[in-house]
Amino acid sequence: MFDWLIDKCRRKAKGSGRLVMTLLVKNEEMMLETCLHFHRAMGVDAFVVTDNNSTDRTPEIIEKYRSLGWIEHVINETGTDYSQKKWVDRMVRIARKQMRAEWIINADADEMWYSPSGDLHNELRLCGGNIAHCQTRSMYPEEGLPFSQWTWRVEFIERQQDYGLSPYSIFQRQRGKVAHTAHGYLHICMGNHKVRMLIPRKRECDILIYHYNVKGREAFIQKMVNGGKQMEQHRRKSHAIHWRYFYEIYKNGQLSEEYDRVVGSSIREKLVRDGYLVEDTTMRDFYQRLNSQ
Repeated sequence: MFDWLIDKCRRKAKGSGRLVMTLLVKNEEMMLETCLHFHRAMGVDAFVVTDNNSTDRTPEIIEKYRSLGWIEHVINETGTDYSQKKWVDRMVRIARKQMRAEWIINADADEMWYSPSGDLHNELRLCGGNIAHCQTRSMYPEEGLPFSQWTWRVEFIERQQDYGLSPYSIFQRQRGKVAHTAHGYLHICMGNHKVRMLIPRKRECDILIYHYNVKGREAFIQKMVNGGKQMEQHRRKSHAIHWRYFYEIYKNGQLSEEYDRVVGSSIREKLVRDGYLVEDTTMRDFYQRLNSQ
């Protein structure tokens, strides 16, 4: 007699309490597939992806995982003004209203959100709030090796000028990012570093974001040129000043030389001795376990 009610409850329960990740991507064929596999292994239930005018294999990868059911919503964004905040907010609202997310992580394809327990969703629930603040760890690019084999982590250098580094080097202090619940969400802030909630309850958690923000010389130059072109169209001149800085250097024909100052190529051994490059095999070991399954 009440079979219809039981079925209705089951349908409602299915998909509720989900962990959804949003991804804003552009030309991420190098990282995207690994990013999806990594976060599925970490307990992400589904993805929303916005592709902003990719010209490499990124659309093919997105379609592959859309057909597998991992990516449930795809947005092809043709804008060229890099309205990141608006585009991410749109994905969050899809996750809330259409995908019945409980928790939402807004990420980039070069970020790996790592839970020591191996379960991101459980880690977020245990944090006790509706905003989970997560620390970021940058990985040092190792030319000639796939990023899954990089084993050096970057530490913050307070006086970077003493090392002759770029003012926007990889050794800058890394800002953490936040995950948040769907309930009470108001809007995301630029860069996903903060979120506004109706009644905010921010907590620190044990999740670490391993960030591959510099992927090697060629990828760095391409990213700064593409990003710089978009930033020139953006109304807010104070926004993403590092991209504007590198784009001006590019126009002067000196971006390749500046890359060496970004990563400290000529002083790498000194950076290791001084404790600013630290061996960290966490991600390499996880990738190896993931690939062996």
